[in-house]
Amino acid sequence: MKSFNVFLCLILSCLCVLSITASSRLAGNETDRLALLNIKTQITYDPFGVIRSWNDSFHHCSWQGVTCSARHQRVTVLDLSSKQVVGALVPQIGNMSFLRELILRNNTFNGEIPHEIGRLFRLKNLELKDNSFIGEIPVELSNCSRLIYLDLDGNALTGKIPVELGLSLRNLQVLFLRSNNLTGELPYSLGNLSSLVALAAPENRLEGSIPYSLGQMTNLSYISLGDNMLSGVIPLSVFNLSSLYHLAAPVNQLKGSLPTDIGSTSPSLRLVFLFSNLLSGVLPSSISNLTNLEIISLSRNQLSGKIPSLENLHNLQGLGMHFNNLGTGSEDDMDFFSSLANITSFKELSLSVNNIRGQLPKNIGNFSTNFRSIGFARNKLFGRIPDGFVDLSNMEIVSLEYNQLTGEIPVSLGKLRKLKYFYVNGNKLSGEIPSSIGNLTSLYGLNLAQNNLEGSIPSVLGNCQLLQMLYLSRNRLSGTIPKEVLSISALSIQLDLSGNQLSGSLPLEVGSLVNLGYLDISKNKLSGKLPSTLSSCMKLENLYVQDNLFEGVIPQSLSSLRGMEYLDFSRNNFSGLVPKYFETFTSLKSLNLSFNNFEGEVPKGGVFSNASAAIITGNKNLCGGSFVLKLPQCQLPIPKKGRFSLPLKIIISVASGLFGVALVLVLLILCFLRRKHSPSPDLADDSFLKISYGKLLKATNGFSSENLIGKGGFGSVYKGILCPDEKSVAIKVLNMQHKGALKSFQAECEVLKNLRHRNLVKLLTACSGSDFQGNDFKALIYEFMVNGSLDDWLHSFSNGGSLHARYLDLYQRVNVATDIAFALEYLHRGTQIPVVHCDLKPSNVLVDEDMTARVGDFGLSRFLQETAQRETSTIGVKGSVGYAAPEYGMGSEVSTYGDKYSYGIIILEMLTGKKPTDAAFSDGLNLHNYVKMALSADRVKEIVDPMLCHSLQEKEITNSNIGERKTNDCIRECLTSLCEIGIACTTDSPKERIGISDVVKELQLVKETLSECE
Repeated sequence: MKSFNVFLCLILSCLCVLSITASSRLAGNETDRLALLNIKTQITYDPFGVIRSWNDSFHHCSWQGVTCSARHQRVTVLDLSSKQVVGALVPQIGNMSFLRELILRNNTFNGEIPHEIGRLFRLKNLELKDNSFIGEIPVELSNCSRLIYLDLDGNALTGKIPVELGLSLRNLQVLFLRSNNLTGELPYSLGNLSSLVALAAPENRLEGSIPYSLGQMTNLSYISLGDNMLSGVIPLSVFNLSSLYHLAAPVNQLKGSLPTDIGSTSPSLRLVFLFSNLLSGVLPSSISNLTNLEIISLSRNQLSGKIPSLENLHNLQGLGMHFNNLGTGSEDDMDFFSSLANITSFKELSLSVNNIRGQLPKNIGNFSTNFRSIGFARNKLFGRIPDGFVDLSNMEIVSLEYNQLTGEIPVSLGKLRKLKYFYVNGNKLSGEIPSSIGNLTSLYGLNLAQNNLEGSIPSVLGNCQLLQMLYLSRNRLSGTIPKEVLSISALSIQLDLSGNQLSGSLPLEVGSLVNLGYLDISKNKLSGKLPSTLSSCMKLENLYVQDNLFEGVIPQSLSSLRGMEYLDFSRNNFSGLVPKYFETFTSLKSLNLSFNNFEGEVPKGGVFSNASAAIITGNKNLCGGSFVLKLPQCQLPIPKKGRFSLPLKIIISVASGLFGVALVLVLLILCFLRRKHSPSPDLADDSFLKISYGKLLKATNGFSSENLIGKGGFGSVYKGILCPDEKSVAIKVLNMQHKGALKSFQAECEVLKNLRHRNLVKLLTACSGSDFQGNDFKALIYEFMVNGSLDDWLHSFSNGGSLHARYLDLYQRVNVATDIAFALEYLHRGTQIPVVHCDLKPSNVLVDEDMTARVGDFGLSRFLQETAQRETSTIGVKGSVGYAAPEYGMGSEVSTYGDKYSYGIIILEMLTGKKPTDAAFSDGLNLHNYVKMALSADRVKEIVDPMLCHSLQEKEITNSNIGERKTNDCIRECLTSLCEIGIACTTDSPKERIGISDVVKELQLVKETLSECE
């Protein structure tokens, strides 16, 4: 009995222990659950419903984003990455004592990082990247001694980096602090982080020197400290890190020189970015021992001396050392260049603005065919441009301006079919411009100015239809201006033919330059009258025609060019009155009318009220005007004698005016009645379907692959030439085997039969019948758009992705965005029954010869009832991945909100150059979030399409040359506004999307702001 009692006591004791253990586990579980519910209370926006799913219907270990341990059922991982969550992080997070990973990247968590995180002693991974956290980095983080990965990138954190982090986090391997507002110095204590592999803190406001202690971290392989205010020298200990492969500290104030033994002390270096500092001294010859080196960028420093041989750098891809003082001025400065010949990976060389003397090697054709960019501008190169250039078949940029090159431009240059920039201005080149240059159909910028070129401007330049910049000034060119050159509709940045001996008149074709902003034909021998077609150059801001032989009056049609800023008509033979409309040009900063034959009264307002802005000297018969011009008063006409002479004149004038008004009213009424009764073609009527299969077969050369210009979901598009007028058309041939092709054909015919708008592609006719084998055949015939699609302009680039083959500047992108908005406004609000496009994307936006955007492909479009806006078509909505509104994927009905979403994606794509399906967008990150996060962190310029940034920089340089350097603030304001428009159109909630009419108004404001940037 006694033994039984002992046994019973043991059992009861065990049960008691188990009960206590279970109670503690339940208590721990409850602590985690309550902490999660506290987090939930602070979430104000949860578009994916992740947090909303946290309820008592399920155990908290089953909640989205929550992972628990199998044994204790304690929360070990909280992962809400890229869920678009908005809210704050509560102090109760510190109660989840078993938490090992806290991953909240790519959201909009705000407020301070709770100090209670320091209680999470088991925490190994803390990712708070790309949120809106403010305040200082909590010192208590140093208590998380097991921390391995700490990422606080892309927030708004302030204050200093806590010294304590370097004293306690001995297991830390990754420390990312980029893009915050951190101040102070890098703590010396960081040197104690012996496990650290990667340190990144660029784009802050850090100051002081780089601590010597960083060299103590023997595992450190990645250092990124750019765009701060660091000073002093780079410690030698850093260069002694044998594992270091990435060293980046650009845009600081670092000084000193590179160590002479860098080739042996830093054998792993692959990427070196130290541009825009104060580094001096010579490039050490040991650099040739860095056999892993891929890119070295040391531009904008104070380096000097010769560049050593680079022949051992077999992996080298890019060498950037422009804006230094490299070279000694002796002919052997170029010896290093030959050492690049056997480096097959080499792509880009930038050594502009140095002191390098010598010749380009004749064997340059033996260099790597990957060679894409060469820059030697503003050096002391002499000799000829080698013919071997032609063998560099992938060359895209040649920048040799302002050297002492002689001889002729190689005829073989025309074989560089991928060449996009050819700048050789400011040399001593002679001979004629070779006609082979017309083969450079990918050319974007051509600058041959300030040479000794002679002969005529080759008309074959008109083949270079992508040219946006053409500079031929200050040569000895003669003959007339070819009309083919003036027909390059892509010319938008600058056309400069000044300082030559060109003769004849300015061709009427100048009106084709509808996108041109800068035209200079001054200092030639041009004559005749200024063509009235100049008024078609609606974007013209700078016009220089001085020092020619022009005559006659200035055309009244130029009154439409209200964006003009600089006008110079001086030293010609212009006559007549000074146009009064000039005083209405509110942007006009300078008007030079001097030394002509103008006469009569000078206007008083606008530019004429500023004596330094309006120059009128050298015209003997001018009078009146503003007192600042100091002209004699105009004499009043002496009235004729006679009692009734003056009243009679008044009566005649009044009567003539009334008669003119009445005549205009009658004409307007007649035009209105005529338009009202003119029938519009009905595509549903068989009488309109006149074109036959045979004619289309002939027009497309048997639907040959050479004529194929695109493929879509329902068929293929061919370019065709229709007889008898040889008109170019686009022919969309429907694939009748496709299930939805017939409905697509019917939808497009039905939608476009009554729609007419300048921003919609015009449907000319259609074909509905059979082919020669009796198969059902249907095709739609549209106007042909010579400039292709918006997708071509945004994404047609070389394999390396460094330069676009086609390119839109910021002003053009805003214009395209406005054109598309006009089209949507018409479809949604300007028709009797609203139309929803349902498949709006860049490939369905075409660009005509005037660079006007037109929306096309209405195969998925829908009519909506006037009231409920419900669908009346039975075509299934598919749209395109990335552009289709998210609500369509959840079964929502078609609405105009869906088009607005697609439009917003196009805006963001035009800004970033990234498609919504880009591989960079994963784990919940999308184009909307990508731009939104950059906007909230004031980092818009970092995400802008690189070619757009390149254009803005070029424009800034160009403007500085004419004394009007533009401010970054103005451009940033425009980019920010576009981001806001795109984001407002792509919100998840359809009804929160901005109205299309409001978009139009916002874009008009952007255009006004953009014009103020000039």
